[in-house]
Amino acid sequence: MEKTIFLLSLVLLVVSCKKESELKKSIAKINTDVAIERFDRMFAEYTIQDLPKLRQAYPFMFSDKYPDTFWQAKKNDTLQIKLYDEVDKAFGAFEDLETEIESLFNHLKYYFPEFNAPRVITVTNTVDYRNRVIVTDTIAVVALDNYLGGDHEFYVYGNIPKYVRQNLTKEQLVVDIAGEYAKKYAYQSQKRTLLDEMVYFGKLLYFKDMVIPFKTDAQRIGYTEDQLEWAMANESYIWRFFVERELLYSTDSKLPSRFINPAPFTKFYLEEIDADSPGRLGQYIGWQIVRAYMQQNNVSLKDMLIKSTEDIFKNSKFKPRK
Repeated sequence: MEKTIFLLSLVLLVVSCKKESELKKSIAKINTDVAIERFDRMFAEYTIQDLPKLRQAYPFMFSDKYPDTFWQAKKNDTLQIKLYDEVDKAFGAFEDLETEIESLFNHLKYYFPEFNAPRVITVTNTVDYRNRVIVTDTIAVVALDNYLGGDHEFYVYGNIPKYVRQNLTKEQLVVDIAGEYAKKYAYQSQKRTLLDEMVYFGKLLYFKDMVIPFKTDAQRIGYTEDQLEWAMANESYIWRFFVERELLYSTDSKLPSRFINPAPFTKFYLEEIDADSPGRLGQYIGWQIVRAYMQQNNVSLKDMLIKSTEDIFKNSKFKPRK
């Protein structure tokens, strides 16, 4: 009996590896070509004579409310110059990130054939970390001054919380781009309950599983490796906490701030574990629910993203790690 189970497991592993290899080949054939438009450099280096051409090439980067003298003053501003210098030091070479972005776009094209690769434009935005990436159907704007490293002086002396700073790194740049596309493709009816919130963010994280498989689980959710290990080790306890306190179907408006929204830790209101826990553990559990659903059901990524909370939860047969 044990021998039969072993052989069956071996066959399934071989079949799985073969499918994965075929998937990689199919995606690699798409071969999206991305040319990064370094608007941040263009803006830092233009002369007053060049400004009309720059405005013509990038009209969406210049508000008509401001005259040319405003843009010239901004270019010569001490902070702007410092931003440019720091970004230029960190992103002098862009080949590795360009390769990651191309791989992301290849995966998006594979799963969503209607997807067309946008223009990718880099800027600085005075470290507005809440708006690191903006995507539309035709452009993706990435503010590079938000990816200089978690301990950069801009972030430390700018009093940006540590739990935010830990993700202001180069490694998270393509993760953030993927996250913005996830929001465009994922559908969720009005989020009424905590479970609605959990499943929605679980969809976004599973989307990242599929389109940036070259990133680690920790990077996809924005945890350190230690934080991810804590979540995995305590998965059963977290789930029991939600179930026993009947939180899953609760519409208490305070729950997202405790379990979903970015925070230094998750607010169980239990002194013995709160300080050790990472934030957003509701998102983490939602991710595991969606993963379980996809393992149990023959559903495409595109179809999963429009499934209801009830459908996903009911058919996930989710059981936390012991």
